[in-house]
Amino acid sequence: MGYSIADLNQMSQSDFVAALGAVFEETPAIAERAWNHRPFSNQDDLHRKMVGVVNQLDKAEQLSLIQAHPDLGSKAKMADASVAEQAEVGLDRLTASEYDRFHQLNQAYKIQFGFPFIIAVKNHTKASILQAFEHRLKNDAEAERQQALLEIIEIARFRLHSLIG
Repeated sequence: MGYSIADLNQMSQSDFVAALGAVFEETPAIAERAWNHRPFSNQDDLHRKMVGVVNQLDKAEQLSLIQAHPDLGSKAKMADASVAEQAEVGLDRLTASEYDRFHQLNQAYKIQFGFPFIIAVKNHTKASILQAFEHRLKNDAEAERQQALLEIIEIARFRLHSLIG
């Protein structure tokens, strides 16, 4: 369903959260808080205000947001948006060896950083995701925490774009 900015500006907080609560993975509180920053002049303004909410979260809340994301290529239950995004680049159709490689990299990444590897898959292919895994495993924890938040912000931008007509 496509929402207009005018529709979103007129919604009650509960309707707004129902419409946009999944923009940030399993974290409807971001939409709940962003509602207080209405009116939104356009989609970019809405995104910017939602990002402002993310930036105001303390480190523990940001870590919870990061940890709400699923492993790439996982067969675990995940949000509908994540399922669709991963399917677009074929992560739902991995060969056995590709699945093993993604699983191995997901585990190594989580052991090293304490949260899942996050990347805006719409900007990538399976091959470039694997390259990013290899490259980012060389980073320090703070650099990866910041990168994860940047990727989440990009994912949210894509999700908003798909929801707003």
